[in-house]
Amino acid sequence: MASTIWDHVLTNDLEVPTDRPLADLTAELTEMLGSTDPVERDQIAVEVLTTWIDRGVYDDLLVGLGDGMAAGLDVGIGESGTDTVFRRSFSTRVLAACLERGTAVGLPATKVFQWGDRVASWYVREQDHRGFVEGKGWAHAIAHGADAIGVLARSPHFGVNELTVLLDLIADRLLLPSDEPMVCGEPDRMADATAACLRRNLVPLTVLGPWVRRLVNAAAATSEGSPHLSSHNPQAFLRALYLKLAFAPDPPEVRSDLLLVLIDGLRESNPRHLGDG
Repeated sequence: MASTIWDHVLTNDLEVPTDRPLADLTAELTEMLGSTDPVERDQIAVEVLTTWIDRGVYDDLLVGLGDGMAAGLDVGIGESGTDTVFRRSFSTRVLAACLERGTAVGLPATKVFQWGDRVASWYVREQDHRGFVEGKGWAHAIAHGADAIGVLARSPHFGVNELTVLLDLIADRLLLPSDEPMVCGEPDRMADATAACLRRNLVPLTVLGPWVRRLVNAAAATSEGSPHLSSHNPQAFLRALYLKLAFAPDPPEVRSDLLLVLIDGLRESNPRHLGDG
């Protein structure tokens, strides 16, 4: 990598260099998304790509760029503990930026749905749950996936059916077996994505009630060997969602009723601490 090029970009308000084709710059940045160097990956590749997307640099190339990021979701899929997680995770971050920009520039609904399907398929197949990797920085695939779901939830192309699918996707991810609990803020990011779905004020309480019940059942469960491992993730999420709704400055219309459902669920799944006894 010709680091002087990117040093120049970073010190010049992230302006696009005029002495190299944009396609070459984009290819280099895309490769850097999978770097094990957090400076290359986070401070250069992600920062430059998302800023250029937001500024409209890629408006005429948005579909191609997003398709490239969607392809990155399959790199090393199924692996855990390897460096391929960085390409998948940070491709998701850039794809989310493409989706957000797509709302502003009128990206066709078919493409939004296609990218949404790619995110959903990857999210439930992702096996690398690490938040932070010593010496290599944040991996955070689960958190970045939640952020992308939040962007999809804000898309005007998503109606009640699509939003319901997103909520089920969040629940599916929370209930998948995991060797490690989510302890790097993932439940909070998933609660943010859920709130984005709820703020559309389209999904009725008749759907949300059973959805919460599914999570409560898992939050109250125990497993052999580590009695709290199977319940930790849904438990942490329910608490995060309660706080998110309770303190939201822009709450969804169902907040009051949903908070009562969450309170009952938390009491049920925490009888020792929140029960009536």
